[in-house]
Amino acid sequence: MLVAERQRKIVELVNERASVRVTELSSLFHVTEETIRRDLEKLEKEQLLHRSHGGAVRIEEGATEIAHEAREVMHMQQKQAIARAAVADIHTGERIILDASTTAWYMAKELPNMPLTIITNSIKVALACSTKDQIRVISLGGQLLSKSLSFVGPLTERSLTTYYVDKTFLSCKSVHLEHGLSDSNEQQAIVKKQMIEIAGQTILLADSSKFGKRAFATITGLNKISKVYTDTGIDSITRSYFEKQNMEFQAVN
Repeated sequence: MLVAERQRKIVELVNERASVRVTELSSLFHVTEETIRRDLEKLEKEQLLHRSHGGAVRIEEGATEIAHEAREVMHMQQKQAIARAAVADIHTGERIILDASTTAWYMAKELPNMPLTIITNSIKVALACSTKDQIRVISLGGQLLSKSLSFVGPLTERSLTTYYVDKTFLSCKSVHLEHGLSDSNEQQAIVKKQMIEIAGQTILLADSSKFGKRAFATITGLNKISKVYTDTGIDSITRSYFEKQNMEFQAVN
């Protein structure tokens, strides 16, 4: 296994389990404990985890944000599959919003070079679309959040009120069947709510790990969502709920 691949998997394990021990990682990846300690030292410098005595713990964001690099490797395969499926919902000439989620960034990378207008508050999404000359990109200004590389705040919110789009594609921290969508960052939640309000359709991109939870700041109820893309790890209760609500729902491999 390449060093970069091992380190990516270490970050994913830490984020999934909350904490891991050096001895566990050494056994799992068949390398020495000293090698794992060097990996953890590097990953801590990149703000992808915190080292602890004998191991590492994930970065708890509270009301702040996890760095984009860390979110990229959390449930990466599921997010990429969701992104590929969601791209099929985009048609020539449409005006769409892609939020600052990593799944939306994966979508931007998958998009074919075709006539589109994309509005985004994400630097990463804008850069991913910048090499596609048929795509017109409108990057929203505002206060830059350095971890997520996205813009939020009053300027971002005011800019959104001047537009109407066909579709908004977004993700969030948590999805609850009763309480709807929520995010760990209040400023992001406000921007996402505005993105929903100016769209003809809102399409939720949420891997199965996000369901059944609530985060700090409420975004909107599920009644505002037109379609849901998730992965096959979704539980039967959630699947049944969407079927009963006659909501478009697709679980991808």
